[in-house]
Amino acid sequence: MYNMGRKGIHYLQKLNAANVPAALIENGQNRVIDASLTLIRERAKLKGELVRALGGAKASSSLLGVPLGHNSSFLQGPAFAPPRIREAIWCGSTNATTEVGKELNDPRVLTDVGDVPVQEIRDCGVDDDRLMNIISESVKIVMEEDPLRPLVLGGDHSISFPVVRAVSEKLGGPVDILHLDAHPDIYHAFEGNKYSHASSFARIMEGGYARRLLQVGIRSITSEGREQGKRFGVEQYEMRTFSRDRQVLENLKLGDGVKGVYISLDVDCLDPAFAPGVSHIEPGGLSFRDVLNILHNLQADVVGADVVEFNPQRDTVDGMTAMVAAKLVRELTAMISK
Repeated sequence: MYNMGRKGIHYLQKLNAANVPAALIENGQNRVIDASLTLIRERAKLKGELVRALGGAKASSSLLGVPLGHNSSFLQGPAFAPPRIREAIWCGSTNATTEVGKELNDPRVLTDVGDVPVQEIRDCGVDDDRLMNIISESVKIVMEEDPLRPLVLGGDHSISFPVVRAVSEKLGGPVDILHLDAHPDIYHAFEGNKYSHASSFARIMEGGYARRLLQVGIRSITSEGREQGKRFGVEQYEMRTFSRDRQVLENLKLGDGVKGVYISLDVDCLDPAFAPGVSHIEPGGLSFRDVLNILHNLQADVVGADVVEFNPQRDTVDGMTAMVAAKLVRELTAMISK
């Protein structure tokens, strides 16, 4: 996957070495970007029209895949996750009803607008600054089709920055964020990469896109992670005190006074006994029911969410982690749709 991730950059370097005019390269990149956004726009428009025609939906979850893995600091396998999650959602081993009774077969509950073609865009030599803008624009396109709300399938955790930025900008103000993860992902620029999956929440907080950031499930945190948390006023709940904090976390009320609540769910928040198919295996995490108890009891208007860092290349136990990720998506769908 690393070699795939570098392919577009190497291709652009060859073109530059061959003295291909910069304007020609840029025009080609713009055409690919426009085509990519057009496909998402038309799919979102179609799904939005369908939901509105059926009536009765104030908010409807819409899947958007962002198969990005090159900002991972260890393994790039999360780029392959969106199709595996979709396959698990609809595989037929379980029914289409969520635990709270929402029917996923109802398009007023769940639609799908496809994937941002990340690799195709990068193959044209598009850098991460522009790529992050493309991801943000894709999310905004989904949100333009009322009542669709984005439920994003990662990808590594770097995608949360452009997604949250888009949600905040589109709604016109900051959101509260519930972030479940083994790691705080708040380094200033991990290994020199400002878009690292370990730096996404530093970008979010710097941009003023979140009023409150609650991080739950943390059990791998450095001194910089704690210092950055203090700098940005982050509420960090570490696993070593989870038994003490459980009552608070299972009775959260968020979003009053802001534009809504965003949920970012890194699959490695779970103990690897429940989800071994992740890049960064960190023992001592949340049980699956711990996570669902937190989600099901949350009082909030959920305006968007992501499920990230599932790595199919490490999902060697009969696709178990794919089913775990799919179940998380299903329950988030029920929280968003109304």
